[in-house]
Amino acid sequence: MAFPRFLSLLTTVTLSLFLTTTDASSRSLSTSPKTTVLDVVSSLQQTQTILSLDPTRSSLTTTKPESISDPVFFNSSSPLSLELHSRDTFVASQHKDYKSLVLSRLERDSSRVAGIAAKIRFAVEGIDRSDLKPVNNEDTRYQPEALTTPVVSGVSQGSGEYFSRIGVGTPAKEMYLVLDTGSDVNWIQCEPCSDCYQQSDPVFNPTSSSTYKSLTCTARQCSLLETSACRSNKCLYQVSYGDGSFTVGELATDTVTFGNSGKLNDVALGCGHDNEGLFTGAAGLLGLGGGALSITNQMKATSFSYCLVDRDSGKSSSLDFNSVQLGSGDATAPLLRNQKIDTFYYVGLSGFSVGGQKVIMPDAIFDVDASGSGGVILDCGTAVTRLQTQAYNSLRDAFLKLTTNLKKGTSSISLFDTCYDFSSLSTVKVPTVAFHFTGGKSLDLPAKNYLIPVDDNGTFCFAFAPTSSSLSIIGNVQQQGTRITYDLANKIIGLSGNKC
Repeated sequence: MAFPRFLSLLTTVTLSLFLTTTDASSRSLSTSPKTTVLDVVSSLQQTQTILSLDPTRSSLTTTKPESISDPVFFNSSSPLSLELHSRDTFVASQHKDYKSLVLSRLERDSSRVAGIAAKIRFAVEGIDRSDLKPVNNEDTRYQPEALTTPVVSGVSQGSGEYFSRIGVGTPAKEMYLVLDTGSDVNWIQCEPCSDCYQQSDPVFNPTSSSTYKSLTCTARQCSLLETSACRSNKCLYQVSYGDGSFTVGELATDTVTFGNSGKLNDVALGCGHDNEGLFTGAAGLLGLGGGALSITNQMKATSFSYCLVDRDSGKSSSLDFNSVQLGSGDATAPLLRNQKIDTFYYVGLSGFSVGGQKVIMPDAIFDVDASGSGGVILDCGTAVTRLQTQAYNSLRDAFLKLTTNLKKGTSSISLFDTCYDFSSLSTVKVPTVAFHFTGGKSLDLPAKNYLIPVDDNGTFCFAFAPTSSSLSIIGNVQQQGTRITYDLANKIIGLSGNKC
């Protein structure tokens, strides 16, 4: 009778081993990295599209009426919508290949990031622009008794990456303006030009508008300028950008028209007579920042949103005001403000996950400290997301740990230090990357938003970069394909995938 007992014991041990092995296998499967697919071929095809795009045949230039039909006047609850175009669809490429285009973008991007960091640092440290030394002593139209010369590169932000067509004056003259969430002052180039860069539309002549009015030195709007002066009782302004671009002129008000959506009277804007920089044919800039002179504040908008399509696609997207449409499945995060500077939109970011696994980093690494330093801003003009160095290293190392099977490419390209060679692949499985926001919501990024081509030969790089500043910036590469909603009334940022 010993044999049956032995058989029973053997059966029990075997079943126990089977269950243990199955359980271990299940645990192994459940902890397998979460992956997504990068379409290598599609990304490389777009590198050729952007180089061969002919703006003269695009929708940007085929229809340019001198004036537009008369829309209704705008009120603070009215919805508005504008078409949004990327910088690289605006003018014919002058680059011999895609890599030179990328390097040009990254150089411009670095200037902008340095400018944003400097602007916030000046605000935190209480540095006044009048304490800064000018670049040179060359005369300008307003220089001797009015404004200082352009300050050193890096004093303010770069000149933007997206454009919309706006009407200015009465009758409205349409022109392309840079849209910038990191700027407050709206401005356009104006006749007579002391020094104007080339733009695609005729330079605005204020004498042609029946609603144009110069602002006096005692006007409320004049007191809101960061840099201003007075001449013949006219308020003069100056805005400088991180890439060395600048605009100098008089501050005025005029009617601004948003396509057929509506128009707004008495918008304060700079009429620039001395302008230099890399504005790529645009007539000026429309500030979407949080300051008092931005278009969002002047129209008393309760919200605005945009969706940025891939800059290499040649397609357009939209900018919408007062039309919040957040769904239950959309990611949301607190919209935070820095008490030291009101221009930038801060977002509550708690961390990242890679391959479905939370990246370990200090809890308060993305907080704004008591002095106003640190934090995370959303910026449509910065291309590549910059992370405080410790946060970047943690994110990159987590990604490297899960991509040991992928063929490494060039050790580094410009500000990218993690690159891969996908030249022999049509698609590739890669670990997912997700933002985690304060409040518990998260956003999974498409693979093309964090692995981007840097040439047309199949080299792709991890599209994040470290910064020596304590400030982190979520750039437009990571925002592409996601509708970003700034719910100003409820202080919420909404991030909606596939709502472009």
